[in-house]
Amino acid sequence: MTKRAFRGLFLCAVLGALAFRLVRLDVRPMHPDEANQAVKFGRLLERGEYRFDPGDHHGPTLYYLTLPSAWAAGDRTLAALDERVLRLVPALAGAALLLVILLFAGGLGRGAILAAAALAAVSPALTYYSRFYIQETLLVLFLAALVGCGWRYARKRSPAWAFLAGVSAGMMAATKETSLILFGGLAAAFLLLSIFESVRTRRRPVLTAGDAWVWRDTRTKLPSAGHALLFLAAGAAVAVLFYSSFFSNIPGLADAVRAVGMSFARAGRPGVHAHPWPYYFQTLAYSKAAGGPLWSEAFLLALALAGGIAALRRDAGRNGSGRFLRFILFFTAVTAAAYSLIPYKTPWNMLPFYLGLVILAGDGAAALVRIGRSRFVRILVPAILVLGFAGLAAQGYRANFVSPADPANPYAYAQTSPDFLKLVAAVERAAAAAPEKREILVEVVAPPEETWPLPWYLRRFGKVGYWTSPEAAAKDVPAGRAPVVISSAAFAGDMAAALGDGYAQSFYGLRPEVVLSLFVRRGP
Repeated sequence: MTKRAFRGLFLCAVLGALAFRLVRLDVRPMHPDEANQAVKFGRLLERGEYRFDPGDHHGPTLYYLTLPSAWAAGDRTLAALDERVLRLVPALAGAALLLVILLFAGGLGRGAILAAAALAAVSPALTYYSRFYIQETLLVLFLAALVGCGWRYARKRSPAWAFLAGVSAGMMAATKETSLILFGGLAAAFLLLSIFESVRTRRRPVLTAGDAWVWRDTRTKLPSAGHALLFLAAGAAVAVLFYSSFFSNIPGLADAVRAVGMSFARAGRPGVHAHPWPYYFQTLAYSKAAGGPLWSEAFLLALALAGGIAALRRDAGRNGSGRFLRFILFFTAVTAAAYSLIPYKTPWNMLPFYLGLVILAGDGAAALVRIGRSRFVRILVPAILVLGFAGLAAQGYRANFVSPADPANPYAYAQTSPDFLKLVAAVERAAAAAPEKREILVEVVAPPEETWPLPWYLRRFGKVGYWTSPEAAAKDVPAGRAPVVISSAAFAGDMAAALGDGYAQSFYGLRPEVVLSLFVRRGP
């Protein structure tokens, strides 16, 4: 493939990635986790205050990196924000991932880079969560940057690459406390690679000088002490800056340490998020709800398997580096096993090792194209690959634009139902009809897990109160005082009895198996 052809096709992949990520960012209702993050960001936007919470919300980078998006939109308050401004941040990070893949040059051949970029551009999992205002896509971007900068350092041994790798590691740490799993996965991959290659070297000590898979060349040397210190200092500085809220909240550093323990403790008490160990690969390989369409990324998994097998072959890395591919293979296997063994599972948690699958799949696609001997195979293999890529793109389109909130969509996890927006619209109509407008009192009576994303959707209302039981609400607000009452379905009977016939009652789905009841006071 010529450089010109590569550049043209890579540009097409980037444009496709942008289209999948930036178009109609408001098409899906806000997920409870997104709303929670948005309200926390609102405090930073309005008051310039951010304090890291070790018990929830993960790391600070998402909030600070959202400030430029809000400022560019001219938004200065939570009420002024909308979903598109918030989701733009992970969407751009998801598209930037393709550019970071270019850092793998030398480790991957041009064909593999192009295939990996195309897979990342249309992948249902990557595109769906790139449109999600949570930390995972940022974490994947910084992970890819760390691997890419580390790879460039291994080739050039430049202090600049050591520094950039350290910055990437610091951004990972400041994005999510569970990045420790990924640091452990990277270290384990180095160890496994060393064992693998040392065994191979003893069996076959004479290798071709200058080849990418030579064992005893300069690339195998450990970093110099100065470069190692530069890496650690850069990573620590970035993490300290974010967790201390740029030195305005020094206790945030201790909270960051406590968050690690709290996060792993939560992993051991998964509650409704408990899933068996094959959950992630089952989700990717085959998902089909009753009456719903088939979802499957088996094509990507098959390509990743081909890439993994190719990485272990003696001639691995013919157009790249066998060592790089084996490192990616070991990292992917270790982190996939770690995340699978943790009982607490949400589908977006698979993204870090999914990145490894994409890289291996890119090399697998390139390897399949290379092995064609006959003219028939050389035509058949690309044709199958094109169909597979098109199938993934079609599922990505369906996941993001056709049924983004459908419970049959395997990427829509505990997603807010579009029916909930009808409740919000009914509240808006009640406010529009009242003399107080959005200053009417809205009483919400529901447990916390049935409250979100209400605080986001009611952010423009001036008087909203939240109680976790009818008894608690009755102590503060006499029955009949609030023109609008929203309650959990479990409290609907008690609330209806207390409010009487003066209220019109209706029900709306919040998310699968969760229903809210709306009471609106009748007009005179």
